[in-house]
Amino acid sequence: MSNYFKQVPDFEYVSRLPDAKISDYIPVKNLFKKGYLRDDIFQDLTFFTKYQVQGDDRPDNIAYSLYDDASLDWVILLSNNIINIQTEWPMPQADLDRYLLEKYGSYEAQEEIHHYETIEVKNSTGVVVVKEGLTVESDFSVIFYDWMIDSLETKQGITTPISNYEYELKIEDAKRNIFALKPRYLNIVKDDLEEMMAYKKGSTSYISETLKRAENIRLYS
Repeated sequence: MSNYFKQVPDFEYVSRLPDAKISDYIPVKNLFKKGYLRDDIFQDLTFFTKYQVQGDDRPDNIAYSLYDDASLDWVILLSNNIINIQTEWPMPQADLDRYLLEKYGSYEAQEEIHHYETIEVKNSTGVVVVKEGLTVESDFSVIFYDWMIDSLETKQGITTPISNYEYELKIEDAKRNIFALKPRYLNIVKDDLEEMMAYKKGSTSYISETLKRAENIRLYS
């Protein structure tokens, strides 16, 4: 289980329960306090390694694999600026199958053509003239001058159909390419999170580094 929310400070909010007294408060987590990796770490690739999510792996599985601690799943998410895990993390296969069936209505509809993409085209010297994977019309062709044979070349039939299923799968596969913070920098990030989550003295709502209290307007109304 993630230990991220254990580090989020509390906020005492005026109780709205039916039987609450006028001076009663309810402690809640201050979700406006959000952890992040500071810029000098987040923007420096030397702090990270490339990682590919396998199968139905979750952030906690990966955290256990890399850091021997599943509760550090928040490090995986912050390293990739993932806010909504429901939409920004690759879906488990069963969830993906269910999502596609709901979206397209049938397995047959999933196999219908979504769009066309180019296949790679090179000239006689091996230089790429057309990159693979460009979205184009089905009858797309290219004309280029090949100086090695001193002639204009025309390439047709250089597109391939991409089905709805393949299109959705590419989106999910792209989400599998993530960055993982190198283990030797974990203590820096932990210390940073502890500092950014702590309340600072100076406001009338301050009680401690882990607790603030909202003004009770009920006392004055």
